[in-house]
Amino acid sequence: MNRSMPPRNRSAISVSELNRQVKSLLEHSFMTLQVEGEISNLARPSSGHWYFTLKDDRAQVRCAMFRGRNQQVRFRPKEGDQVVVMAKVSLYEGRGDFQLICEQMQESGQGRLQQAFERLKLQLSQEGLFDATRKRPLPSPARHIGVITSPTGAAIHDILQVLQRRCPLLPVALYPTAVQGNEAAPQIVRAIELANRDGRCDALIVGRGGGSLEDLWPFNEESVARAIAASGIPVVSAVGHEVDISISDLVADLRAPTPSAAAELLSPDQSQLQQQLQVLRQRLSRQTLRTLDQHRARLEHLRARLRHPGERLREQSQRLDQLELRLQRALNLRLQQSAQRLEALHQRLQRSSPSRLLERKQQQLAPLQQRLQHGIELLLQQRRQQLQFQARQLHGVSPLATLERGYAIVQDQNGQAITRQEQVSPGDQINARLHQGTLICTVDGYAD
Repeated sequence: MNRSMPPRNRSAISVSELNRQVKSLLEHSFMTLQVEGEISNLARPSSGHWYFTLKDDRAQVRCAMFRGRNQQVRFRPKEGDQVVVMAKVSLYEGRGDFQLICEQMQESGQGRLQQAFERLKLQLSQEGLFDATRKRPLPSPARHIGVITSPTGAAIHDILQVLQRRCPLLPVALYPTAVQGNEAAPQIVRAIELANRDGRCDALIVGRGGGSLEDLWPFNEESVARAIAASGIPVVSAVGHEVDISISDLVADLRAPTPSAAAELLSPDQSQLQQQLQVLRQRLSRQTLRTLDQHRARLEHLRARLRHPGERLREQSQRLDQLELRLQRALNLRLQQSAQRLEALHQRLQRSSPSRLLERKQQQLAPLQQRLQHGIELLLQQRRQQLQFQARQLHGVSPLATLERGYAIVQDQNGQAITRQEQVSPGDQINARLHQGTLICTVDGYAD
């Protein structure tokens, strides 16, 4: 017996419509959630997206993480990694596969650490330990750097390499400590306290190289943060790579993206110092030359004002000649005036004509002539004596008069007067100028 097909259900939907509704139902029913599991079947196509399966010991789920999101992951996941993803529940409509669309990914265990990090960050921020007003300026440049890190890690190697390149003479004190594990935080605290008791350093670098959040966790401990805040020495925090942010970075006086960058910040560049020194040396040289030129010009000015005794003698001799000429002109004028007066009197006498008056006038004229002659002679004698006195005075200050008394002027080959025995050496030829003539002599030695 043939059974007939049931009538077609007009409310039936297509597979694609079913998958679309299921996808919408999943995405609106679940909020973003955290899922922990092990990565398997990891694929990284050329598109940059990641496709993998997240599984535990009883189940698994497909996952997708698109390029814009996976570029923010701080580690590179691989097969077998235990991770925590922040994801939305969805459905791949093309195959009807249930999947998670991942937005964030952390290594397993980081979720709890991240929450502890955020709690401590909020607490210390409310206490003001992150405030910019309490951060101290760093010495510029530092005179002695203290480094608190592992003595065998890459951080101390990078720091020393930078300091060797920039400023090899800058002293460095290493305060060795563990930088990961349960004992790291107490050791870091003790190292900071020891550096402050030593008092040798004027800046501290606290840090280590990169690593996972668990590796860097000692620098997120409250005890380390408070030790940095209490340090009397300015602290530069250099923990991990540039993308790593720790509590120590926030509470320190300055955060450096890497240990090498911390060394760069604290150390002076010796090439720049050499350039500054060269500039200062050039400025000093220019200033010295300018000062020498000023003193040389002043010396030339004083030398021009300093007059040679011979020049003064020539001026005095010329002045004496001028006075003599003036005296002669005055005497000639006086004689001329007297002669004119005599001629006038003679004419008056001739006009008077009485013989007695003439005789009386003649008698008066004789003494007057004698007095005139005597006065002229006396005046000439006084002027002559005055001229002789001035000539003797002038002769007394002349070097030539000194030479007449048996002295000599000793000069070197350049004509410079020799006043000290240090100006010549045995064997030098010198000239001795006498009153009459010059002697050429040779220096045999010195006498006490």
